[in-house]
Amino acid sequence: MTIDQSQVLRTYAEAARVAHEALTALDQISGDGDFGDNLCEGLDRTVAALDASPEEPAVAVAGSVFLDQVGGTSGPLIGLLLSAIGRALAEAPDPRAGWATGVREGLAAIQRVGEAEPGDRTMVDALAPARDALAEGEKFADVARAAFAGAAATAGIRARRGRASYVGDRVLGAPDPGATGVALLFWSLARVAEPEAVLGEVGELVPVPGSGA
Repeated sequence: MTIDQSQVLRTYAEAARVAHEALTALDQISGDGDFGDNLCEGLDRTVAALDASPEEPAVAVAGSVFLDQVGGTSGPLIGLLLSAIGRALAEAPDPRAGWATGVREGLAAIQRVGEAEPGDRTMVDALAPARDALAEGEKFADVARAAFAGAAATAGIRARRGRASYVGDRVLGAPDPGATGVALLFWSLARVAEPEAVLGEVGELVPVPGSGA
């Protein structure tokens, strides 16, 4: 089995662009509103780096871009995740095993830095179920569904970490933007690895708050 890393990231970049308005609106409810900008900026810079050096390992390149060039709280955390996945993909004989190891180690790194646990309303709420689904050998489409379910569940959680923890009940009813943005990574992975899977479109999965979609 082979999975085109570069295509996964290019698909992620396009998904982030489609979801940009929704991610920004979600972050305006719970944070400073720059999550969508930072995610799109990091992925656009990644695509540019891959165009310039297509021979480089794509996910490792993305990890470096997010760690070194993307601001906000989320940039370095996504960089930790992608760097761990990149290392695991370079070492694993099978990409499925590489993604499983990388997500597990990337999540552990994020938790060491941020000390967040599932239920704190952070990107961990999408990553933990994705890690578990990968460990159980689930199809990538089911990994993506698990990640989106985890992100959606944050709509009912008061934040205990980050800026959102200061706004109290105002966040209730809207999912965490970081968890939603990370879930898009797994949607992109499934789109590339399992193109036959029925996942729904980004605009349906990440509607703009208040749009009625």
